[in-house]
Formats: sequence, structure tokens, C-alpha cells
Amino acid sequence: MILSAFATSFAQLSDRRFVWVVLKSIGLTVLALLAVTLGLQWVMPDTIRLPWLGEVNWIGNWLDRAVIFAMIVASIFLMIPISSVVVGLFLEAVADAVEDRHYPDRQAKQPITVLQGAAEGLRFLGLMIFVNLIALVFYVIFTPLAPFIFIVVNGILLGREYAQLVAMRHGGHAGGRAFRKSNRVLIWGTGMLLAVPLLVPILNLVVPVFGVAVFTHLYHQIDQS
Repeated sequence: MILSAFATSFAQLSDRRFVWVVLKSIGLTVLALLAVTLGLQWVMPDTIRLPWLGEVNWIGNWLDRAVIFAMIVASIFLMIPISSVVVGLFLEAVADAVEDRHYPDRQAKQPITVLQGAAEGLRFLGLMIFVNLIALVFYVIFTPLAPFIFIVVNGILLGREYAQLVAMRHGGHAGGRAFRKSNRVLIWGTGMLLAVPLLVPILNLVVPVFGVAVFTHLYHQIDQS
């Protein structure tokens, strides 16, 4: 079932609706990171007065460079949660593309609006950052196992989130929770498989779109069984 969902989703990646969502996701993610970088540079002082040294002009330029470097490094970790928020805005486009091609007679009964998708995406962003900050302790303590811990932690998060969102389109919040709880092991396993490409730069930007497609297939396959 999982392999079938992955294979079918992969075969549809060339769908122009998929491609369009990926491009919009990448574009808006880059704009968000750029806005944060420019905002931090704007609030940084040009000069700093230090005891005994007086006004120091060169620190402002150094801070500007430090902010740019920090955002480049941070983008490696922030790209995924930020792009997940952006994809939340286009969830319906991806799920509709899958259902139009493979399940034309099973359209969503309760489509998720843009505002709902944005709200869910922001909630997921907060949860992902909070959980990964806690997991950071284990990354440091068990450094050789850090990739495995990352996959387990983020796999559970991804599976939980996407299963809930996809099922909500057909059964509301109650239906989403029921679907997630009754298929917990399958959902966790699928989420961990989706977490593997999160470790690969550039490829990780496709994960949110691909994840929605995979869980749309899983939902319909389970609901039909």
C-alpha cells in the first residue's frame, strides 16, 4: 500500500499543478528568508559605542555579514518548516490534482480553505520547531545516531500532520483525528520514509507536495479497503 502510494505520487510529479505548487513554494520560501534577513540587517546599528573605545564603526558592517551568514546556515534548517507553511496554502491544489486523476468520483466534501491551510501550516511550523529544539539535545548527545533520530522525529510529525490534513478534507476535524488514530503505525511508517529526503538539500523542498500526494492516495486506498 505504501509503495503503491509512493510510486503513483512519483509518477505524477510532472503534473503541471504539482510543478506550479513546488515553484510557488520555493519562491515564497526564499522571499520569506530574504525578508527576515533584510529585516535583521535593518535593525542592526551602524555604529556601537563601547566602554573605553567609544564609537566603533566597523562592527555594523561585521554584523551585516554575520546576519547574512547566519541566515544561510539557518535556511538549511528552516527551509522545510517554512515551505510546509507555504504548501499549506496550496494543499487543495495538490490533493485535487491527485483526486482528479485517480479518484474522480471521490472529491473532497469539506475542502480546506486558504485561511485554514495557512493556520494549520503555522501550527505545524510551531510544533516542528518546538519538537526539533528538544530533539537537538539528543542530536548532540547521540551524534552518530542524529540522522536516524531526525528521521524518526520528523517522520512522526510529517505523518501525523499530512494524514490529518488530507483526511480532514473528507471528514472534518473529527474524521481527520479518527483516521490518524486508527492507522497510526501505517502513518508513522509513511512519514519516516518521507523524512529521509528531508536530509537532501533541494530535494527536501519537494517533500511537502509529495507528502500530500502520498497521503491522499493512502487515505483513499484505506477508505476503499
